[in-house]
Amino acid sequence: MHEMSLMGDILQLVHEDAAAKGIGRIEKVEIIVGEISNAMPDALRMAFAIFREQNPDLFSEAAELVIHLEEAKAECVLCGRQYKPDQKIALCPSCQIPSGKVITGETFQVLSYEGSNRQ
Repeated sequence: MHEMSLMGDILQLVHEDAAAKGIGRIEKVEIIVGEISNAMPDALRMAFAIFREQNPDLFSEAAELVIHLEEAKAECVLCGRQYKPDQKIALCPSCQIPSGKVITGETFQVLSYEGSNRQ
C-alpha cells in the first residue's frame, strides 16, 4: 500500500511547515486527490489514522483528514470530445482511439492544514 508512504511524506511536509510557524499540534489536513491519481482515498484515511495514533504529540486527538476528490476529465486530441476517463490512458468514446489528454483528475497535493500552539 503506497498510500502509507504518500501520507508519511505529506505529514512530514506539514510537520516541517507547522514547526517553522510555531504550530505545535495539527488539527486538520486537507488534500486534493484526483480520481486517476493512483491514490486510494480510503487507504489514505487509514494511513492518516495510523500516523495520528502513533504521533500523539504531533496531532490533536480529534485531528482529521479531509479529502477533496477531483473529477477526471480528458479531451480527445483528434476529435476534441471531452469525456470522463476511468484511467490515465482511456479510449475516446467517439473515436475509440486512446488519444485523450488528461485535463483534470491527476492532482495529488496538500490544500491546507490547521493547527494550534498547544503542546
